[in-house]
Amino acid sequence: MLAWLTENIATMIICAVLIGVVAAIIVSMIRNKKKGKSSCGCGCADCPMSGSCSLQRTHRNT
Repeated sequence: MLAWLTENIATMIICAVLIGVVAAIIVSMIRNKKKGKSSCGCGCADCPMSGSCSLQRTHRNT
């Protein structure tokens, strides 16, 4: 078992780093969504899909 760990330690470290990066991206996206920011980084005014945006629908219904 120890031999297998030493042979694959680089792969495990790379996988752990990638999992951390993906988790950080997901957390960032969730925080931005809660703050009301768009996912593309720009405003919805010029977006061709702005009519189907859930944020826009909630504003129209209020």
